[in-house]
Amino acid sequence: QVQLVESGGGLVQAGGSLRLSCAASGRTFNIHTMAWFRQAPGKEREFVARFIWGDGSTNYADSVKGRFTISRDNAKNTVYLQMNSLKHEDTAVYYCAAAVQVQGPYRSGFDYWGQGTQVTVSS
Repeated sequence: QVQLVESGGGLVQAGGSLRLSCAASGRTFNIHTMAWFRQAPGKEREFVARFIWGDGSTNYADSVKGRFTISRDNAKNTVYLQMNSLKHEDTAVYYCAAAVQVQGPYRSGFDYWGQGTQVTVSS
């Protein structure tokens, strides 16, 4: 089992920045992909960014490309999401996810999920 705990959400003005953290514990050696998804009220959960553990490659949703950066700290088993130039439409609950295989940007492929952290961007 893998446990994921997110932190770093909050309220920020449009144009501001936040950094989310996702700390993984348990059988972390099984993890091959970590990702961030988000869910706004009344909408489906959507892919934001992913990090492939083996080669360090990253991918982003078009809506956040150039503004968000996903990174990891191996020693801490932690993945970060640096969010810059935030927009009102970035308001959502952000979820960290982990997969035991290399996974694409599809929520069905992820095995473990955190509880989520709220990000609210005021316009």
